[in-house]
Amino acid sequence: MRAACIQLCSTDDRQANLAASENLIRAAHDKGAKFIATPENTSLIENSKSRLFEVVTPEENSIEVAFFSSLAKELRVNLLIGGMPIKISDSKAANRSFIFGKDGQIKARYDKMHMFDVQINEEETWLESATYQAGLKPTLVDVGEFKLGMTICYDLRFADLYKYYAMNGANIISVPSAFTRPTGKAHWKSLLRARAIETSSYVIAPAQGGEHNKSRSTWGHSLIISPWGKVVASIDHDQPGYCVADLSMAEVQKTRAQIPAWNQLTTLPE
Repeated sequence: MRAACIQLCSTDDRQANLAASENLIRAAHDKGAKFIATPENTSLIENSKSRLFEVVTPEENSIEVAFFSSLAKELRVNLLIGGMPIKISDSKAANRSFIFGKDGQIKARYDKMHMFDVQINEEETWLESATYQAGLKPTLVDVGEFKLGMTICYDLRFADLYKYYAMNGANIISVPSAFTRPTGKAHWKSLLRARAIETSSYVIAPAQGGEHNKSRSTWGHSLIISPWGKVVASIDHDQPGYCVADLSMAEVQKTRAQIPAWNQLTTLPE
């Protein structure tokens, strides 16, 4: 199966974000991609909670959900939209990832489980839980002959979630992200390779990159990593673009036969 990562520089202009996403999704489709993944915050990057809640809607009213459903159906692809804000109450949204099937129907949803509540340095602090409600459960879904485990961005730092996916049948794990520049430079590639190696799974990591507004910039450098931990496709900058790679179930099986740690648990003394 040929897969693609879409790299974006989303802003607070929802229509422009949809247009940019569509152009790159179509370009990846023209290169033969049948599974296409976009990053976290695909539809909108808005720092202000009040301004976010002026435009965010429940899923059933989302113009973005309808747009990407139609696009997946037209192109006959499995389309993972890595994250969109979806209103779930008057004061909270979900950071929700969707996968649309070739018929345009929603095959699965995943709400980001781990909130990015951190102080990176004296200038940069994030409190995602002030706006978003954490998801409660992992999500697995069939994509062609593969089984996909869905995660978002900060989830990447919680290895037990990835172990759960591997032990429950996942052989691809998606990590749509909007990593900050300091954390991206320090940890992005290393963590992604570690998650691929320890689960013997493909990791698909589409990212936001560039300057989104005066106070928000992200790392970019989208990657597709093999079950052996090899980078098989990448974007080596923070500008919009895409990369593609062919995924092989035989490669998953070969790697898992060589090193079975993906399916083994540590037994600690009592």
